[in-house]
Amino acid sequence: MTEEINVSIVVPLFNESESLPELHRWIQGVMHEHSLSYEVIFIDDGSKDGSWNIIEDLKALDVHVKGIKFQRNYGKSAALHVGFEKAIGKVVITMDADLQDSPDEIPELYNMIVQQDFDVVSGWKKKRHDPISKTIPTKLYNWAARRITGIHLHDFNCGLKAYKNAVIKSIELYGDMHRYIPALAKYAGFTKIGEKVVQHQARKYGVTKFGLNRFLNGPLDLMTVAFMGKFGKKPMHFFGAWGMLMFVLGFGLFLYMGIDKLFFNTSALRLSERSEFFVALVSMIIGIQFFLAGFLAELIGRNSSTRNHYLVENELF
Repeated sequence: MTEEINVSIVVPLFNESESLPELHRWIQGVMHEHSLSYEVIFIDDGSKDGSWNIIEDLKALDVHVKGIKFQRNYGKSAALHVGFEKAIGKVVITMDADLQDSPDEIPELYNMIVQQDFDVVSGWKKKRHDPISKTIPTKLYNWAARRITGIHLHDFNCGLKAYKNAVIKSIELYGDMHRYIPALAKYAGFTKIGEKVVQHQARKYGVTKFGLNRFLNGPLDLMTVAFMGKFGKKPMHFFGAWGMLMFVLGFGLFLYMGIDKLFFNTSALRLSERSEFFVALVSMIIGIQFFLAGFLAELIGRNSSTRNHYLVENELF
């Protein structure tokens, strides 16, 4: 009979060979101190610095260590997705490999899931060791994410998070969606989302692997998550509503101009010479395009393998 594992620790990494031995010793010490059964899943996202050799050495020394190596760099979301598929612990905790996330936080995160029955607990790096060029955009991004998703977290992008196993098995990550796992969990029906202030360590080795493109991709992904969460299975409700509004506005303006021309202002310019004519025409065309986009989205969704995929929490027959 397989031993029940309390905690699965999923660690995505890219060129972090210097920090891996220290991170492993730190995790190992915390787990033994608190008598928690565990597994550590390192996902090497195409590293070129010998990180995989370090993981192989750690595996030889510790049976709790597991590893996955990508052929090339696919990104953090892909690494987490594969790690989530393999995780078997009752609680799944994600953390970065650069030592900026403290393993000392793991026991309390675990207790918040097990004892307080949270579905998701997100870390909040209240005191950050980052330059102002990173902290200010991060604050703006977190504000926008709170407003759009309705989830009141201070730090959506914190890598240190804890989940019930059922949560990570119920969501799919792709692109750069790792920033919005709490939102994906909420749209999947896991609404008890908590937050914990965690210690933020200054980077000890190497340099950050994230570039300026995250400030562009982040808002775009946020809009995608919000749209898919609300209209993923009913796109016509979005496109149809906007299409109807635009078409009715355009048609109403045409009707107004026609009545005005026929009964009240017969000496005026022809309808095609009035600026309102083009506003009404463009509005109706946009409305029709929204309708067509909605129909196409419905046709694509109808053929999707997940169209009738629903998460069932329990069954009685």
